[in-house]
Parts: sequence; C-alpha cells; structure tokens
Amino acid sequence: MNRNYKILLLENIHPIAKQLLEERGHQVELQKSALSASELDEILAQFDVLGIRSKTEIRRPLLLKHKHLLAIGCFCIGTNQVDLLDARLQGIPVFNAPHSNTRSVAEMVVAEIIALSRNLFDRSMQAHQGKWVKTASGSFEVRGKTVGIVGYGHIGSQVSVLLEGLGMKVIFYDIVKKLPIGNAKPVATLNDLLRQSDFVTLHVPATPQTKNMIAEPQLLQMKKGSYLLNLSRGNVVDVDALARFLKNGHLAGAAIDVFPVEPKSNDEVFVSPLQGLKNVILTPHIGGSTEEAQEAIGREVARSFIEFLNHGSTIGAVNFPQAFLAPSAKAKVRLLNVHKNEPGVLGNINHRIGKLGGNIVGQSLVTDEQIGYTIIDIEGLEDTQELQTVLEVDFPQSIRSRLVLLTGPNDCCDN
Repeated sequence: MNRNYKILLLENIHPIAKQLLEERGHQVELQKSALSASELDEILAQFDVLGIRSKTEIRRPLLLKHKHLLAIGCFCIGTNQVDLLDARLQGIPVFNAPHSNTRSVAEMVVAEIIALSRNLFDRSMQAHQGKWVKTASGSFEVRGKTVGIVGYGHIGSQVSVLLEGLGMKVIFYDIVKKLPIGNAKPVATLNDLLRQSDFVTLHVPATPQTKNMIAEPQLLQMKKGSYLLNLSRGNVVDVDALARFLKNGHLAGAAIDVFPVEPKSNDEVFVSPLQGLKNVILTPHIGGSTEEAQEAIGREVARSFIEFLNHGSTIGAVNFPQAFLAPSAKAKVRLLNVHKNEPGVLGNINHRIGKLGGNIVGQSLVTDEQIGYTIIDIEGLEDTQELQTVLEVDFPQSIRSRLVLLTGPNDCCDN
C-alpha cells in the first residue's frame, strides 16, 4: 500500500524528473554517473524504481536478483541497454521517451550535413591553427543532393521534413512500411538507398539485425565522394571499416555521434579509429543533448513513473501490455496484478475479491503471449492485507501484485 517509493536516477538525468516525482511524495536520489552491474547490485535493494540513460546496462542476472523493482525508466529513446523480455517476465514495465529529443537529433543531422559538405570543421580547425585555407575545392551546396534516411521513424521522418525544406531529394529505407512525408520516396532495399545517396543518415535501433549493418560490403555500395552520418546506435556501423573507406578516399566524410564502446563518464579517455581523419565530425553522443530535449525527456519518463506508481497505467511501456483504467469515484482500493497468461486466472482473482467482501466497480485486463496485466478497482474491501496474502500464496500463476489506495489529492491522472 506504500505510495511513497524510493527512486534512483542515474547518468545526470534532468532535475525536473526529481522535482516532479518528489512533488508526488516519492523519495528520489539523483546521481551524475552511470553504474556498473556490480555497483548497482550493491544498492538496488534500497530502491523501488530505477531511471537510467544509455550507458547503464540492466541485464538478466540483475533483474533476476532484484525482482522487487517496480519499474525501470530509460530517459532516452533506446531501450537496448535493458533485457526487456526478462524485465517483463518479472512483471517490471520499462518506459522510455520516444518523442522528446526528436527535434534536437534532427536539427543536429541538418547541421552536420551542411558542415560536412563545406568542410567546416576542418576549415575552422585550420583557422584556429593560423592557417588561411580559402578555397571552394571540395565544398558543395546541399540543395539538389540526395539524402538517404535509414529508419523512417520519429527522428528519420523529422530529418526528412527539414532536409526537403533545404531543397534536398529525400529517399528512405525501413523494414516496416511507412507513409512518406512530403516528397520523400521509399526504396526497396538498403543497397538501393546506398547506391543513390550523396548523404546516408542512420536512425535505427540496436538489434541483432542492425549490428554492423553498415560494414565493408555496404560501404562499397555507397557512391564515391558520399558521406555517412550515424546518430542512432554505436554498434550499427563497423567503425574500423569506415576508417579504411575514409582513408582511401571512397567516402568524403562522416559524422559519428555514437560508438561501439563509449566512456562511462566525462573523466574517461575516448579512443576511436576515426580520430584524426579528414572531414570527420566526432561528437560524444550528444544528438539529443539539448537543454530543451533533456527537460522534455525528464518530464516524459517521470510522468510515466507517476502514472504507473499511482494508478498502475502502463501506457508507453515498451515491454508490457498497455493498460489504463480511469479511477472509479466509488473505489477506495486498486489492485494491480501481473500473472502468467493462463486460462481462469482473472476469474479466480475476482472470485476471491468477492469472498473477501469486495465489490469490483472497474476492471481492465490486457495480455500478451506470456503475461496478463489487470487493473481492478474495488469498493467495500475491509482487509486489504488478506487480499494481498491470498494473491501471493494461493495463486501460483501470479507474478506480482500491488495495492494502491485511491484517496487523497494525488489520484487525478496527469495530462
């Protein structure tokens, strides 16, 4: 019945998340750096909820040992740093922020395409060194050039709109059929896109299918003198192969924001085979790192936490059945139950509620192939502890249960 949970936020998550959660009565500890699995193992028992960004990894052994965790929040777009299936099987929803930094990443892609086409970083560095290299050689307008977008999701489609506004021809490739925006045109295969594009920009998640999806065979398909941008995930590009194609002049430049191995903190040394190469922009995973985006991400995931902790809503969870139930005016208690997706579980739970004197005034059940998640509003239940005990002892299909009191000023749902 606890409504005041302890929440650990890592990796310098925007303080607005801490503020919003504390306003709802939760206890929040904010840390600047990522933590290793062993470091997390030492302290996770103290917390009910965990918030991370992209550097902290939550793998199966950690999830199996810390089954008490109620929820995990990825304060970013990607969720590959969490073993999502294992979290689901433990009844732990994982939330992320798929929309909040879209514009920031898209704007950075636009800036880097222009910078690459004009050799701006090299010219700036030379000027800092006292060298005056005033030449048009190797510098081009982006107007009329073709950009190929790999992954036409939230970010890829935004990139499409912005670059078309600059007069670029936009083509895209996605494994899922997507509705083109503006004059963008889909192509049938990745190689079709690579062969046609002056600029290739990647916006795909980290999956087994996307690992090293741009390696030597794909780089050979790219036009001589073209450019590659990766602001998605570090293991999508074989950076050793990319370095070779930049050195031999097949590619005219690259902009890379994510890497197969990244420092855990700003104090660690960054090493890459792409360092020191001509017309190569290297940035420390900052595509979504604007003040506006980080605040928006903090708000988005914090609100998901609040809705889940206070009401049981799993809307927005990437690994969990999507359930929401508006609180009933009659109900004083809300039961949240995760169980194995087997026949008869819900009927048995409802029967037990009735035997204990409770009346169900609202109910939602959503299932996937492995689990079911139900939200049940109950009136007239005197002994909530007995219900909790029954669910834990008498139902082997039950993975976890939680009771929430629907009283007080914090029960109105967030907008």
